[in-house]
Amino acid sequence: MVNSPIKIRAKKYVGIYLAIILFIISFGLGALVGRAWHVRKQITNENGDVQIAKVLSLNRATNRAGVEFNQFWEVWDKIKAKYVKQPVKDVDMFYGAMQGLVMALGDPYSLYLPPQAAEDFAKDLSGELEGIGAEIGVKDNQLVVVAPLPDSPAEKAGLRPGDKILYIDKESTFGLDVVAAVGKIRGQAGTKVILTITRNGLTKSMEVEITRAKINVPSILFSIKPNNIAYLRVMQFNDATTGQFAKYIKQMRSKKVSGMILDLRNNPGGYLDSAVEMASEWIEQGVVVSEKGVDGLSNNHSTVGRHALAEMRTVVLINKGSASASEIVAGALQDNKKAILIGEKTFGKGSVQDFETFPDGSALKLTVAEWFTPQGRNINKEGVAPDIEIKEDWEKEKIGEDIVLEKALELFSSSTFKW
Repeated sequence: MVNSPIKIRAKKYVGIYLAIILFIISFGLGALVGRAWHVRKQITNENGDVQIAKVLSLNRATNRAGVEFNQFWEVWDKIKAKYVKQPVKDVDMFYGAMQGLVMALGDPYSLYLPPQAAEDFAKDLSGELEGIGAEIGVKDNQLVVVAPLPDSPAEKAGLRPGDKILYIDKESTFGLDVVAAVGKIRGQAGTKVILTITRNGLTKSMEVEITRAKINVPSILFSIKPNNIAYLRVMQFNDATTGQFAKYIKQMRSKKVSGMILDLRNNPGGYLDSAVEMASEWIEQGVVVSEKGVDGLSNNHSTVGRHALAEMRTVVLINKGSASASEIVAGALQDNKKAILIGEKTFGKGSVQDFETFPDGSALKLTVAEWFTPQGRNINKEGVAPDIEIKEDWEKEKIGEDIVLEKALELFSSSTFKW
C-alpha cells in the first residue's frame, strides 16, 4: 500500500550494519561514525554478524549536547527489569525505538519499516499482496482510504476514496501510523476484517466487513472506446508501468486512434521515475516536475524519451483518490496544456520520499523534498484542480455508469470544444 512518489536506493557502506549505525547516529554517538571499523569490531561476533547485546553495551554515557540521552537507557533498563511480560526482546525494542524516532517528525509519509513491513511494502510496489486491496493514508491526522483498487475486496465491499477509518476490528485507529494500520488490515486471503468508517453525507459511522484476498494489481488497463478513442487506466506507478505504457503506445499507433483518455482516478502513486517517464511522452521540452529539499534548491526532472504523444488529443480523469505520482503527471500535462483534466480535485500529496534499504531487510522511507509543477505550483495538501469539474455521485449513479468517462468521450465528438 503505497502513497508516495518514491526514489529507491540502497546505502552501500561495505561491511557495516547500517540499521545499527543509524541508531548510533540518531541517539548521539556520532563521534563513533568516523571510526566505523572500530565500531564494527565492538558490535559484531567472529562471523561478522551484529549482536544487539553488544550494541547495548557500548558506552551509554555519550550524549548529544542538550539531550539527556541517559533517560533513554534508563527507560530501556526499567522495561527490561520491570515489564510484567518477560522476556522482552531487544530486537523488538530496537525496531520500536527506530519507528518512534521517525514518527517524532510528525510526517505521516516518513516511516521506518522493520524487515517484514519493508518486505510487504516492496510487494505492494510489485503489484502482489494479500489483503483488502486499498491504499491507506493519513490526512489531517486521520487514517483515510486514499483509493480502493478496482475489483478489489475493498471496492466490492463499498469502500470509497476519502472514507475515514475509525476502528479496525473494533480497535481505535487513533494515533496509528500507516504501517501499523496496514499491518492490522492486511492478512491471509480468506480471512475477514471489519472496518468502522465514516464519510461525508453519513449521519453516523458504519461497519464494513471485508474478506481479504490475494491481489495482483496490473499496472495499466487498456481498451478502445467508441470513435476509436484509446482508454488507459493507470493503477499505480511501479516497475512495470513504463514498459506497459510503451507497449500500449505502439498499439495506439497501429490502430491510429483519434484521441486518448488517461484515467488516473484512485491511483495512489508509486515511483517518481515512472511518473516522469509517462508525462514525458507528451512534454517535448522543459521540466516535468521539480523538487525542493532541505537546502531550498530546486532539483529539476526534465522530460526524457521520444515524446510519442506530443500531438495526441488527451483527456485526463482525476479524483480525490489520485495522489502523489499521479498528481505529478496530471499537473505536468495541465501546465503544459497537453491535456484537459476532468473530475475532482486530487488528494494533495506533494512530497517526495527517499526509500533506503538496510542489510537486515529494514528500510527508511523519509520525506526529503516537496515537489512543484512546471509552473511552480506546490500541490502538497492543495491538490490539482480539474479544468472541468464533475463530482462523482456514488449514490445516484447506476451500476456500470461512469459519468466522468462519458463526459470525456463527449469532448472528442463535440464540435464546439476547441483543443
